[in-house]
Amino acid sequence: MKRISLATLAILAVALVMLTAGCTQPQTTSKVTEVRIGYQPSTHQVAHMIAMDKGWWQQDLAPLGVQNVTDYLFPTGAPEMQAMLAGDIDVAYVGAAPVLSAVSSGLDAKIVAAVNTEGSDLVLRTGLNYTGPQSLKGLKIATFQAGTIQDTILRDWLKKNNIDADKDLEIVGMGPGDAVTAITAGKVDAVFLPHPSPSQIKALGKGKTIVQSGEMYPNHTCCVLVVSGKLIREHPEIVEQIVKTHIKASDFAIKNPDETAAIYAKKNSAKIEDVKASLRDWDGDFVTDPSIIISPVMDYAKIQYDLKYIKNPLTQDQLFDLTFYKKVKG
Repeated sequence: MKRISLATLAILAVALVMLTAGCTQPQTTSKVTEVRIGYQPSTHQVAHMIAMDKGWWQQDLAPLGVQNVTDYLFPTGAPEMQAMLAGDIDVAYVGAAPVLSAVSSGLDAKIVAAVNTEGSDLVLRTGLNYTGPQSLKGLKIATFQAGTIQDTILRDWLKKNNIDADKDLEIVGMGPGDAVTAITAGKVDAVFLPHPSPSQIKALGKGKTIVQSGEMYPNHTCCVLVVSGKLIREHPEIVEQIVKTHIKASDFAIKNPDETAAIYAKKNSAKIEDVKASLRDWDGDFVTDPSIIISPVMDYAKIQYDLKYIKNPLTQDQLFDLTFYKKVKG
């Protein structure tokens, strides 16, 4: 009977370890060569437009293997979240309220940063008088679709002023372009829209702001930065850089309003004077810290549950991932 040498045994042991490791080692995650970002035609989300215009998305993500950054325009948050549910976008600049409906429907994504607070106006058609919330009874008001920030805040504000949104007046869901066209053509009596639409209507002489969203709900959250759960789990380094670039672009918007207006106007074929007026007149603020928006977002979740927009209450852990912002900010 032949004896196996110690050297041979050592080789066999190493081979066995390597074989076992090969069987149990987790599969390597796929590389990400493209990041797809959704956004809407609003100054609320101009941080994304700045990062695209300056080439920051491409420049900052390239060292992490990302070859292309593609963006997709949506009229409102509802179709944008449908696209994210379908896996068509990885990152979304979107109102916080549509995120709630999407997560309630199974969306695997988290809010990783804030984008802005307030910034929407209730605009009444020229020729009509406003003497308080009760004077809105009988009117036809266009705003974003059910489940959006604007729809949620408007309905909650009407309820607090003893107005039944389904009986005392008519609310119709429209995107910003259609709503501006409708009020200028006299098809609706008022609109509740994010900027710059209110300033555009005012510039046309077709309406005037009667209530700003900050009066309806002081310091309310509006838009947020949402990232897919898959990207968070498999490529946290990319998500961390997305948050860094978002903060850089937001800081630019705060410090350079005129150039910000020019970037927005070019991206959306808008009149630059309207955009400058919007950034001057709105009650909004560009913010990035997600911790300061937790309370309003959870309040939206309660409002949407009461409105029966979502079937089950949502928790903070279901909606937020604060770790990336905390890491970036130290």
